[in-house]
Amino acid sequence: MPGYSFRLMTDEEAREISRWHYEPPYGFYDATSDDDDLEELLDPERRKDAYFSVFDENGELVGFFQFEREGRAVDVGLGMRPDLTGKGLGVGYLLAGLEFARERFSPERFTLSVTTFNERAIKVYERAGFRRSHEYPHHTNGGEYLFVAMAREA
Repeated sequence: MPGYSFRLMTDEEAREISRWHYEPPYGFYDATSDDDDLEELLDPERRKDAYFSVFDENGELVGFFQFEREGRAVDVGLGMRPDLTGKGLGVGYLLAGLEFARERFSPERFTLSVTTFNERAIKVYERAGFRRSHEYPHHTNGGEYLFVAMAREA
């Protein structure tokens, strides 16, 4: 499993991530697919201390995590550089992010939400110990999409 390092996201890293484009149907996750998400990513004030860049052992930017404390839980958002997706790296990447968040925030549990069409990500989350909670409609990226909420103990 590759080793990952984390640091607060810089403006330069945010700009680089904003240019990432995923193959269909995952283009839904392009930062440019939702104006508000893009503005948040590019605005240091809105990113605050919630967005972290992730680097591999060679110091290359490979992804990001967003951690939002909600009581004793931490809600997790994440992305991996498009050329690295679908290569079996997801579980190790996610577990590294959860370990980082566990050390930084000491939560009791982790939560996340994912579009129901993203079966590839749902499988990764389930392999990492997340369990489905409920589905709900959410307006984003110019339309309404069905999401599944998931959680696991920290």
